[in-house]
Amino acid sequence: MSRGYRDAFPVDSRSSAHDAGRPGFFEAPPSGFPGADFAAMTREQRIALFRRILERKVHGLAFSPYLDGQSPGIELDERQIRERLAIIQPHTRWIRTFSCTEGSEATPRIAHEMGLKTMVGIDLGKDEQRNEREFACGVEVARQGHADILAVGNEVLLRGDLSEDAMLAHIERARQAAPGVAIGYVDAYFLFEKHPRITDACDVLLINCYPFWEYCPFQYALHHMQEMYRRTERVAAGKPIVISETGWPSQGTPYGPAEPGDDAALNYFLNTYLWAEEEGIEIVYFAAFDETWKIADEGDVGAFWGIWDAQGRLKYV
Repeated sequence: MSRGYRDAFPVDSRSSAHDAGRPGFFEAPPSGFPGADFAAMTREQRIALFRRILERKVHGLAFSPYLDGQSPGIELDERQIRERLAIIQPHTRWIRTFSCTEGSEATPRIAHEMGLKTMVGIDLGKDEQRNEREFACGVEVARQGHADILAVGNEVLLRGDLSEDAMLAHIERARQAAPGVAIGYVDAYFLFEKHPRITDACDVLLINCYPFWEYCPFQYALHHMQEMYRRTERVAAGKPIVISETGWPSQGTPYGPAEPGDDAALNYFLNTYLWAEEEGIEIVYFAAFDETWKIADEGDVGAFWGIWDAQGRLKYV
């Protein structure tokens, strides 16, 4: 999640498909919300379900290999990438990466060696020279056969870093440079409604869905995420949709009525994957690991979105 998603909602959600996300809704919610009845389950039962879901393997995990105290800007070495991938490899089918420079360009190849599929991210922003380096490295990864999906940009329109025309040009360049590779663009779900030319240009729609950052209390979060997905379906024209990021922080400061917490994060994960398994939804969960460097952009909650902690220990168990 980039800073842009959070900052798009300085007040209660302006993007909700229904009343979810607005204060009046929370005062008198309708009955019949989807999701498991966690009140009827002990913590031990929920942990056992958590383990079973991981044993069956989730569709995908958002992967950054940084260790505690590290952040983007350092050069990553392959040994560290392999060690971090080895922790999650038994529990996922796909990984999503976020950059193709500073050593991250090795991650897709290593993931393929481990039998994982890859959504390879090209990190685009305001710096055009850096964009060209990222683009060239990402295309090379794809040409070498290590990108199952090439994700050209992440929340670029949300942040306002590039224009729609500039993004369309990058997407088309990627398609020409990496024929046969599925090309997508990652952004908040509602921007695929607002930018139909981007939607039309993508082979696959990669949507970020964060009820937490839209001030949504946990008990309504699954319903809200399902509506995010349905809204995208209505503009997708039959194209595949992947939820490229969703998650819930296990610690930190509440974001309005959205409260972090160990139980909320565990229950959100369970609800997410029970729904995904029931309806065949492809979801890349954010994130594999807790990452302390994210505090600078997201506040204290930024460090606690992982399924594993910063030391690589499975949380909640």
